[in-house]
Amino acid sequence: MTTPGAVLREPGGAIGAALIGLLVLSALVSLVWTPFDPTLVDPAASWAPPLTGGHLLGAEASGRDLFSQLLAGARITTVAALAATVVAGVVGVGLAVLAAVGRRSGDVVSHLVDVLVALPTLLLAMVLAAVYGGSVATAVVAIGIGTGVNVARVGRAEMRSALGTDYVLAARTSGASTARIVRRHVLPNVAPVLLVQLSLTLALAVLAEAALSYLGFGTPPPTPSWGRMLQDLQQFVTVHPWAVVWPGLAITAAVLGFSLVGDALRDVTDPRLRRAVPAPEVLA
Repeated sequence: MTTPGAVLREPGGAIGAALIGLLVLSALVSLVWTPFDPTLVDPAASWAPPLTGGHLLGAEASGRDLFSQLLAGARITTVAALAATVVAGVVGVGLAVLAAVGRRSGDVVSHLVDVLVALPTLLLAMVLAAVYGGSVATAVVAIGIGTGVNVARVGRAEMRSALGTDYVLAARTSGASTARIVRRHVLPNVAPVLLVQLSLTLALAVLAEAALSYLGFGTPPPTPSWGRMLQDLQQFVTVHPWAVVWPGLAITAAVLGFSLVGDALRDVTDPRLRRAVPAPEVLA
């Protein structure tokens, strides 16, 4: 059974967990404290350099504190990533089960999954934003559906493989219903693979939320988010390049953290990737 300790012992697992912990800590801290109001406009502090006037990372053109915006943006990123992953899990596992065990609907769902996999997540988000307006909820639904079909594609293959095992055939022979077989035998055996996919979905959700906010289809102003910070600062990148570094580093660290933990989970749960233990030498 996979344990957190096993993941932390993997190369990169501890680093990824530390980065995720920093993200969650920043989000929690922003609920009760930020050095300044993230939306406060202070023309007197316009482009204040780092470590001046109480601005740890400096301030942008309208005088808003960059460190406060990063803390508040961490909250938006964490909530959006977790919510999108929940949507992806519900959509992905549901479609995978229907495709794997459905008799009449299986082929239809499988074709639907294959079509949706080819639909870019950002394009889906833009369509939904055009219809319902740009918001965090719209971004979450679009990211969840876009990444959920990838979970469904992987889960479908794993579930079909599990349905062909001897213990599933024995359960069917004993008269167990399809729902019971899926609940008791299939899902527990494919859970590690689905867990790895969902952990990698968190990384994709962070990146997609930042991209949607950057394009104007995500978090609406004046709510701070890392993608919107990049959008606001891009026109000043040649004059104040140091300001763009902070949201870029935050996005990179969050995506890297979830990716490293996902890779560590894959290495721990996939027996084909486990390191072979060298056989003891036999003394002559």
